[in-house]
Amino acid sequence: MGAKILDAQHGNIFCEAEKLKGCDIHLDYPSVGATENIMLAAVFAEGETYVRNAAKEPEILDLQNFLIGLGVNITGAGTSVIRIKGNNTVLKYTEHSVIPDRIVAGTYMVAAGITGGDLILKSVIPEHIGSIISNLRESGCRINLKRNILHISGPTRPRAVDLIRTLPYPGFPTDMQAQMVAMLAVARGTSIVVETVFENRYKHVEELLRMGANIKLEGRLAVIKGVKRLMGANVFARDLRGGAALVLAGLAADGETTVNGTRHIDRGYENMESGLKQLGAIIRREE
Repeated sequence: MGAKILDAQHGNIFCEAEKLKGCDIHLDYPSVGATENIMLAAVFAEGETYVRNAAKEPEILDLQNFLIGLGVNITGAGTSVIRIKGNNTVLKYTEHSVIPDRIVAGTYMVAAGITGGDLILKSVIPEHIGSIISNLRESGCRINLKRNILHISGPTRPRAVDLIRTLPYPGFPTDMQAQMVAMLAVARGTSIVVETVFENRYKHVEELLRMGANIKLEGRLAVIKGVKRLMGANVFARDLRGGAALVLAGLAADGETTVNGTRHIDRGYENMESGLKQLGAIIRREE
């Protein structure tokens, strides 16, 4: 697109461009972040931009709908090819309601599964969380849907799930892997999880082991032998979803669990402790 990468170090990328130009981009992997950034960059680029092997997650379609509301000429979101025609005019005013967060919904669903709780979630979009629903049902959760209202009841103790493989949408989301691993750590039987999307996405496992979990890692493969109970411990959130998983594990553990590094959790959850308090959790934030 004509950008110059000046420097890339310590997690920062410095780049510049007098003017971006439309082009044909083929992604080696259907990355959500890459697809979204190209879509945004193409809005004011000269000419047309094509994103091939684009991500198909619901958030991509939601971004397209927002851009259309602004007056952008864009089509194809939800398919493997997205076309954006650059626009040099001023964007128009619009109002847009962001879609419900499917990962937040899935996290609260796992909270019910890991504690044997009973939960009603409103304003969910069932087709966005189909793979999560399927795996939670396999673990013994009872889930009923009525339009955009979901009712989930967790079992006394979850059942193991034979195999969970993270995949791009509509497969099982990598952003739900850590939460499911936490639940399967107390399931009856042995579960296998394969992380195919991101490397080094098992940082939460070391912390779950401190809580008494029985998990063995071999590269991208996790073998989880469920234990009857986890034990409260002082643990550290190394990333966003891993931090959420440790909170869920703490809900099901004997004794008190302290999760450090909550700044990671706050990136993806608004007042997570408040929502869990409403559901009966004994949880507080220490400044």
